Amino acid sequence: MDDRNPVLPESLGVVRGVWEGLPQLVIDHDLAANNRVITLNRSSQAHAAFDMMRTKLLRLLRENNWTSVAITSPTPACGKTCITLNLAFSLANQKDCRTVLIDLDLRRPQIGKTLAIKNQGSIESFLKGDAGLRETFFRYGDNLAIGPNRQAVHFSAELLQSAAASKSLHEMRREIKPDVILYDLPPMLSTDDVLAFLPNVDGVILVAASDQSTVSEVDMCEQSLREKTNVLGVVLNKSHYSQEQYGY
Repeated sequence: MDDRNPVLPESLGVVRGVWEGLPQLVIDHDLAANNRVITLNRSSQAHAAFDMMRTKLLRLLRENNWTSVAITSPTPACGKTCITLNLAFSLANQKDCRTVLIDLDLRRPQIGKTLAIKNQGSIESFLKGDAGLRETFFRYGDNLAIGPNRQAVHFSAELLQSAAASKSLHEMRREIKPDVILYDLPPMLSTDDVLAFLPNVDGVILVAASDQSTVSEVDMCEQSLREKTNVLGVVLNKSHYSQEQYGY
């Protein structure tokens, strides 16, 4: 079952019952900021970089009638989850855009930990069809749903490329009707999870870390991704700018 079939946008009223049925997520903004999630209240000027990323991403998606985006990195500790969360909350500030964020870094889930989410569900159970939307997703505001994951998953690559996972994601799209789906995936060079899941996405953002990721690692990952899907961009994270320069 192909999870990439385009869905025409509908008003929030059509899916209001689904959204209102999701548990509401209350986030500690100070804690989130300490974890470098800055697009929640946009108190830091650095949020502008994520807003620019959001605008460029939305343009690409709308021009090509795409919806689903995977975010990965060559190796661990590049900051891909931080990038994913900031992008998700930047998209949430775009009120006419309905976004879903899912933690598919199944071996080392971080989204729930970063946001200090209590009573997290199991993405494994959701992908297997054993748990529904209300057991898995939280609602932040009117246009962002977040699916954290409380525990690591064994044999995650097999789960990600299973027919059950494809069906569960398709049902989620049908019920929530998101304009954008962000999948936080594990590092590419650590597991085969990313390659296993690529048939479910329209494009990928690769996050590299300054002074950590090597040119050969980035080239290797980008080439491998281009053979399977659309590379939407490479984000250089952890780069230090002088005070005179504007950026993140």
